[in-house]
Amino acid sequence: TMSAKPYKVLISHPEVPQSAIELLKESCELVQVTSLPPNRAEVLEKIRGVDGLFWGGHSPLNAEVLDAAGPKLKSISTMSAGIDYVDLAEVKRRKIPLGHTPTVLDPAVADIAVGLLIAAGRRFHEGRKKIDSNNWENYQLNWLLGQDVRDSVVGFFGFGGIGQAIAKRLSGFDIDHVLYTTRRRINKELEQELNAKKVEFDELLAKSDFIVIAAPLTEQTRGVFNTTAFNKMKQTAVLVNIARGAIINQNDLYNALKTNRIFSAGLDVMDPEPLPANDKLLTLDNIVVLPHIGSATNRTRSDMATIAAHNVLRGLAGERMLSPAY
Repeated sequence: TMSAKPYKVLISHPEVPQSAIELLKESCELVQVTSLPPNRAEVLEKIRGVDGLFWGGHSPLNAEVLDAAGPKLKSISTMSAGIDYVDLAEVKRRKIPLGHTPTVLDPAVADIAVGLLIAAGRRFHEGRKKIDSNNWENYQLNWLLGQDVRDSVVGFFGFGGIGQAIAKRLSGFDIDHVLYTTRRRINKELEQELNAKKVEFDELLAKSDFIVIAAPLTEQTRGVFNTTAFNKMKQTAVLVNIARGAIINQNDLYNALKTNRIFSAGLDVMDPEPLPANDKLLTLDNIVVLPHIGSATNRTRSDMATIAAHNVLRGLAGERMLSPAY
């Protein structure tokens, strides 16, 4: 007879890529949530007594979940880079190792950021609406003129792996230079390579033609893009957010776009998600909105799942995780 597998692991989402399932089932007994969207009650019931937790999706990972799991839980990994939905203090307090999956999604998210930057700067959405409403005014010479990426100053609010991957891609568009706002300065060689300079937030706002938000959501970053910030930006500025929706005060963004205080915005993230179809933001011409699909490619999702699975396995074995969250 087959020997019982030493560990029991909960997979909290029915759509976790097969790459992760294959890795885990070699040494673990798997329990999988089958409801879609994952039903909280099912998660809390199936998690009882597990050793490991593979957390798919962005639902709250908090004391309620950890309590339901019980004292055997000794390894957790999310399948995301951002972990603002995790009660980190609670996980740390219980001394449970936590993994996440940054870096592997940088290329896919960087690609979508460049797409949004061009789409918002060159009025893709507004142009499409002109066609749909039969207002294609091609007799005008100065019709639907947008912002040039060439020779522009691109500012990054947050300049980690994703921000740097975006800057690298934009260098091929012959931008002038990069400004960035972070807590810590990046290394000199990287600054030179990316033609980047660390500045204070106010200078970033005043000098950037394009601003890309690529910072984690924290109490410090929540709502910092508000009316005060928009009033310091160029009127021709384009704002792109591929990080977390709540870094922007959406009501203030609506007003800034509506009054043309800034030129346009491109968002892959908003607050709340999903954004209701009747949200006033969606009535604007000068905004391009995507439904948080930055890491949504087959390869990226498969890679994220593989890394999360390795994180869980290493935690169970008492080894340092591939990409620990703390």
